Amino acid sequence: MKTQVAIIGAGPSGLLLGQLLHNAGIANVIIERQSPDYVLGRIRAGVLEQGMVDLLREAGVAERMDREGLVHDGFELAFNGRCEHIDLKGLTGGKSVMVYGQTEVTRDLMDARQACGAPTFYEASDVQPHDLQGERPSVTFVHQGQTLRLECDYIAGCDGFHGVSRQSIPADQLREFERVYPFGWLGILADTPPVNDELIYANHERGFALCSMRSPTRTRYYVQVAADERVEDWSDERFWDELKSRLPAHIAERLVTGPSIEKSIAPLRSFVVEPMQYGRLFLVGDAAHIVPPTGAKGLNLAASDVNTLFRILLKVYREGRIELTERYSAICLRRIWKAERFSWWMTSMLHRFPDTDDFSRRMQETELDYFVSSEAGRKTIAENYVGLPYETIE
Repeated sequence: MKTQVAIIGAGPSGLLLGQLLHNAGIANVIIERQSPDYVLGRIRAGVLEQGMVDLLREAGVAERMDREGLVHDGFELAFNGRCEHIDLKGLTGGKSVMVYGQTEVTRDLMDARQACGAPTFYEASDVQPHDLQGERPSVTFVHQGQTLRLECDYIAGCDGFHGVSRQSIPADQLREFERVYPFGWLGILADTPPVNDELIYANHERGFALCSMRSPTRTRYYVQVAADERVEDWSDERFWDELKSRLPAHIAERLVTGPSIEKSIAPLRSFVVEPMQYGRLFLVGDAAHIVPPTGAKGLNLAASDVNTLFRILLKVYREGRIELTERYSAICLRRIWKAERFSWWMTSMLHRFPDTDDFSRRMQETELDYFVSSEAGRKTIAENYVGLPYETIE
């Protein structure tokens, strides 16, 4: 088999890249080791930056998102018993975020892929990229008992942190940066009305809490827990009691509780690999970087990688600008490190660390108070939250 771009991974980044390329007339094949149901079963974040929303619209997959998604023009920061509103729209010249679950984004992209007939191989095993430094790389894999070879011009590694793409690059060619946080997020999904119209990020002496949502009738709540906590030790009643204790009283008293339909603990970590390319292989999304979810940047960073690679490949195929491929990593990393900084800042300001003493707690409170009491501080938070601009490919 032959194609122009081989895409390893059928998560949202691989599917979005594939849809954009297909619409532009650039042939691509997606190879995924899991089944479609498994991919759709991943419960992930759902706050989309303005840039990702615009990119989904450009890809022609935004009809349901625009109909069912919840546009948020702000969010709340809660600390010291008070709530401070961050006016995203007013502070960023009209930008906002969209609350729309990653599962729904993936479903829309899957449906679009199926409708356009572009080839996708699910449940592919033994996926291996080859000849990455040559002019004609390839990917071999086993599908339905048959070994297949896909020749291509470029390979996009969209297969996540544990995927084969990054592992195919010689270790001495990469530099890794990592921070593992000493806590996780215990999250539940419940069919209850949201406690607030907008997200609430809470700093409390007992630990961080987040009030989020998936729809007007389905909520997603989180509380910070120790890294060694077990889901089995948390009944619904214990979770709701803990969440209420970490919210300002006027918020807690209107919280509607109910049975959870999903409960899990997510560890928090930061990870970046440099460079994000090796020959004709490009790393996209979680294959190259992980952020703690505090800043709502994981899926959005993957979308910005997709945007950068798509714009570069457009110029490669339409204008012969092959030299632009060498700039992919540098362009992506400039935005990634700024998003890592914002996620690190939000995590540092809102969580309780094992070594948090009285002085450190006062510093957290003062830092938050300083930022929300300043127009410049609020604007800094807002412009990072809605997402920094995508870099133009010249």
